[in-house]
Amino acid sequence: MPVPLNVLDLAPLVAGGDVRDALTRTLDLARRAEQFGYHRYWVAEHHFTPGVAGAQPALLLGQIAAVTDHIRLGSGAVQTGFQTALSIVEQFGLIDALYPGRFDLGLGRSGQAARSGERTFFPETPDEERVVDGLLIPKHFSWAPIFASQRSQLIGSLLQQPGAQSQPLGEILDQIEALLAGPYGDGEGNEVRAVPGEGADLTIWLLGSSGGESARTAGARGLPFVANYHVAPAKILEAVRAYRESFVPSASLREPYLMVSADVLVAEDDVTARRLAAPYALWVRSIRSGLGAVPFPSIEEAEAYEWTDTDRELVADRVSTQFVGSPQTVAEGLETLRRVTGADELLITTIAHSHADRVRSYELLAKEWLI
Repeated sequence: MPVPLNVLDLAPLVAGGDVRDALTRTLDLARRAEQFGYHRYWVAEHHFTPGVAGAQPALLLGQIAAVTDHIRLGSGAVQTGFQTALSIVEQFGLIDALYPGRFDLGLGRSGQAARSGERTFFPETPDEERVVDGLLIPKHFSWAPIFASQRSQLIGSLLQQPGAQSQPLGEILDQIEALLAGPYGDGEGNEVRAVPGEGADLTIWLLGSSGGESARTAGARGLPFVANYHVAPAKILEAVRAYRESFVPSASLREPYLMVSADVLVAEDDVTARRLAAPYALWVRSIRSGLGAVPFPSIEEAEAYEWTDTDRELVADRVSTQFVGSPQTVAEGLETLRRVTGADELLITTIAHSHADRVRSYELLAKEWLI
């Protein structure tokens, strides 16, 4: 049996569209993904990003649950650096009460590692493009200058209360797990209960883009882990290795359980797919410039853009690791990704200017992979 395919949706805006249009497309894609046989449908959390409407995962997941029947829903990922454990548990406890047993609580560190200057867990990892057993591992892209920018500091100031500090990942996980199990006590006889939240049937995942704290914490706690090839392809093997080497069996998981993400665009043939994917590089450039993703450009906008060598270098790792082509071409590439990483599931994110092209990409891949 092929490993399950899952959807990661950013709720992207497209050039000429608006937030309502983006969210309407998300609801339609979720219904279609369920029909096509995808196992999970996850949504991301991004803030102050002009081209992405997915700022509040729990709110959006509640809307998706209302228009789907059985596909498992989740967050990829809630940004733990900007919320308390209680707010996260209450949000997901509420939607679980309405649609019980369907939700994955995916958690991430929201760029804290990059902001703190955390070093790689495996400093010997080569920082140069290479191919490992057929899988392209590009040069690493550093986010440090972007996170050090004044715009990034402004964003951080608006995402937290004045003077607030992000909790360590292990600490907020302890609180989330304790609140879900309930009641939550202080050790001196005082107890509180999270309502909604206590007793919610949620599966906790951690997501990470390196071999740093998220990967190691997921392993040490015996939690399932998502390694982000689509965000940081240069660090994928490091992230997988850190998770597996840190893994300790838990009550819910006896062996490591790994999902790996990938950027994908499928069309009937390779030539058509490459044309539909042309705006992707321009979209990545907007992210890497530090201003946040723009609404996804049209093909005509992408073809008219005059690229510089600096531009190309800025996006090279993401463009070279996007899986683009016919169903067979992409399926072969994803099978290589699965084989090299040992992934138990794959998490697919696809963006196209045309909603019909985006839906068709997911449909073609599902027919090639799942049937």
